Amino acid sequence: MDNKSRTFKNYTPEEVDRFLDQIIKQVERMIEDNKIKNKEIEVRDKKIEELEKLVASVPSLKEKLSHYERMEGTLNRAIVMAQRTTDQMKSAAHKESEIILEDAKRNASRIVNESLLKAEKTEMEAEMLRRNINIFKRKLRGLIETQLSLVDDIEKVEF
Repeated sequence: MDNKSRTFKNYTPEEVDRFLDQIIKQVERMIEDNKIKNKEIEVRDKKIEELEKLVASVPSLKEKLSHYERMEGTLNRAIVMAQRTTDQMKSAAHKESEIILEDAKRNASRIVNESLLKAEKTEMEAEMLRRNINIFKRKLRGLIETQLSLVDDIEKVEF
C-alpha cells in the first residue's frame, strides 16, 4: 500500500506519530517547568513570610507580597490552562489516529475482497480456456483423422 492511500486529510500515520511525540515532549517540558516554577514559588513564599515578620510595618513590602500572590495565581491558572490544552490536543490526536486506522482497515479489507474476486474470475477464465483447448484438440484430432482416412482412400484408388 503506498503512502497516499494511508493518509487522512493529508496526514500520514508517521506525521501523526511525530506530532504526538512533539506534544509529549512539550508536555514533559511543561511539567518540568511547572515543577521548577512551583519550587521557585515555594522559595518566594518563604522569603515573603520572613520579610513579613521583619518589616510588617512597611507598606511597600505588603504590596510586593500581594504582587507575588497575584503572580502565583496567574502562574497556577496558566499551568492549569496549559494542562487542559495539552489534554485536549492529546485527545484530538488520539481520535484522529483511530479514524485513520479504521479507514486503513476498511481500505485493506476492500482491497483484499477485490483481489479475491479478481482471482476467482481469473480462475474461471483459465478453466474456460482449458475446456476450449480440449474441445479444439478433439475437433482438430477428428479433422486430422478424417483427412488421414481420405489419404488412405486415395492410396487405394488405382489409376
